[in-house]
Amino acid sequence: MEDEVSIYVSSRGQTVPMRRCHLTDEEWQRRLTPEQFLVARRKGTEPAFRNEYFANKKPGIYRCACCGTDLFSSEDKFDSGTGWPSFSRPIASANVYEKTDRSIGIVREEVLCRRCDAHLGHVFSDGPLPTGRRYCMNSASLRFVEE
Repeated sequence: MEDEVSIYVSSRGQTVPMRRCHLTDEEWQRRLTPEQFLVARRKGTEPAFRNEYFANKKPGIYRCACCGTDLFSSEDKFDSGTGWPSFSRPIASANVYEKTDRSIGIVREEVLCRRCDAHLGHVFSDGPLPTGRRYCMNSASLRFVEE
């Protein structure tokens, strides 16, 4: 895997090269809460309706809880009724990637942070227009920065 990736930085309004974030499990455990580690590094899921950001309506940016990469804007957040923060698109396609997930016996598309490979959630094709996509994310994988 490449050691450098191009990441869009919203405060600069441009894509910049950044080093990928490679840490051991022990290093991640020291940096993250137990819930963040379970969700972001072990592909867990937090409880619906009982997570930090599902009802957040403040303007700002949602960043990766692991490496700080800009992931989603509050402008693209919507109430999907699922109990998790949902977005119609990422802040930049360069900042995330998708991978087929068959872990629970159905095929889903997992969404991961491009810089550190953190598990963010899943994307579905039942979102609002214009994208028709619903990025259903885990609050534990995100860190909200209010405008």
